[in-house]
Amino acid sequence: MEIILCSIRHSIAAEAPSSAGVATSPSRHRRTSLKMNCPILILISLGWLLHAPCNAEAAISNRGGNSRSLSNVQQTAAASSASLTAPQPRFLSRGHTYRAVVGDTLVLPCQVENLGNFVLLWRRGANVLTASNIMVTRDERIRLIEGYNLEISDLEPQDAGDYVCQISDKVNRDQVHTVEILVPPSVRAIPTSGQLQARKGGPITLECKGSGNPVPSIYWTKKSGAGKSSARIGDGPILSLDKLERQQAGVYQCTADNGVGDPVTVDMRLDVLYPPDIQVEKSWIHSGEGFEAKLVCIVYADPVATISWYQNSFPIQTTDRRIMSTRNNRHTLTIRHIQQEDFGNYSCVADNSLGRSRKYMELSGRPGPAEFYSPKWGRSSDSYNLTWKIDSYPPLEEVRLLYRRVLMNDTFQQPGRWHDFILTPEHRPATEPLTHIMSYTIKNLHPGAYYEAIVQAKNRYGWNEVSDIFQFIVASSSIDIAPEDAEVVASSKSRSNSGAINDLHSALFHFLLLIVVALNNCRRERLRLGLG
Repeated sequence: MEIILCSIRHSIAAEAPSSAGVATSPSRHRRTSLKMNCPILILISLGWLLHAPCNAEAAISNRGGNSRSLSNVQQTAAASSASLTAPQPRFLSRGHTYRAVVGDTLVLPCQVENLGNFVLLWRRGANVLTASNIMVTRDERIRLIEGYNLEISDLEPQDAGDYVCQISDKVNRDQVHTVEILVPPSVRAIPTSGQLQARKGGPITLECKGSGNPVPSIYWTKKSGAGKSSARIGDGPILSLDKLERQQAGVYQCTADNGVGDPVTVDMRLDVLYPPDIQVEKSWIHSGEGFEAKLVCIVYADPVATISWYQNSFPIQTTDRRIMSTRNNRHTLTIRHIQQEDFGNYSCVADNSLGRSRKYMELSGRPGPAEFYSPKWGRSSDSYNLTWKIDSYPPLEEVRLLYRRVLMNDTFQQPGRWHDFILTPEHRPATEPLTHIMSYTIKNLHPGAYYEAIVQAKNRYGWNEVSDIFQFIVASSSIDIAPEDAEVVASSKSRSNSGAINDLHSALFHFLLLIVVALNNCRRERLRLGLG
């Protein structure tokens, strides 16, 4: 307003000389300008007077306020100038990627120089964790230590991500740490029960699911009978088995390993369903009256089979003399104080929901098959001593020996006719063991020839089964030596012959040497006598 008033006064003062008629041409120009501007200035002044305080105190107050505003502006300018000259804050630490295991404690460094009055923030994404020394987050696992370093305890998988330490200046300088959480492996079976069933001959798929960070590798093993795992049989979360056999039933282990902590396993049990499969321990059991016999059949079945025993197609009931017992898959029929009617054919029958199986055995009082004990190579060029044993509870009544020569070379063999001998065993007291040992010397054999022999025996219950064929070789010379001994003898003869030849060479050498010496002496004697 003062400016406006001053302008008006200046205009009035300039107008006075013009009325006296002293002005020059420029004066007339200024007067014309004032005449145009004065009404505008008056209107502006009037408008200001209508809206502004009119009293002097208000004007004085405004002047005082203006002076204070000027002082504040001067102070701000001074502070800005000081801030430009003061050292700027900077990070002493550096951003880094950290890997930590679940449950561990992790410290993220944030060291700043020349922070001054600026505020230091920790944030994760849009969430502010700390502001200066004030904890903003409500997570009690997070705190500041040794200044502005951020500590996170009891790490969880969801703690992975970027953490930012930020200076709240105009530039908003920040430092970023990346956190990776390593999670030990875990594994679960599919289905969670870990129980699987499949029929024999069909396919089956075993599956497990592993998790962890890094993603674990998965492999399969099968437990052996001792509970130990066998060699690796498959890799990956799925194990496929085709054309199942009963031997493939058992416990399979799925193992997950990612290098963080120890590998973990889960067991899965596979049951292969199949009809009974029977194996007999002996198909022919030898015994005698008054003695005991055990008939054993081993049954494999899933579902578990029920076992029945039969004699000559008639079911057997448990009595004091006939006892049936089971231990795991081994089923035994024990017959005590055997009587003659106990001899005969027996069968073991197994049933389950998938089928039935039967195996036969014979309980007999006839002699057992003969077993030979003679060496393969004979020691005589025209005979051979054959030795064998036979088990029989009753005394042997008759023994039959058969032998034949076999013509053979590298391409074929042609057996000759059987020679049959009937032998009468010596009487054996009942107190002696049941084993009968017999021998017989076969004569008039061809040197170096191959022969075969079989033996059959009879007691009061009848003839036993013919023995397996036994082959033997007659010695090729009067000196009875086995092939391995023949090599040693031949080597010795060779060394002896070599020594004789050496002796002969030595004698000839000495004989020739004597002749040379004699001729030389004769020549010297002729020269001495002048007969030269």
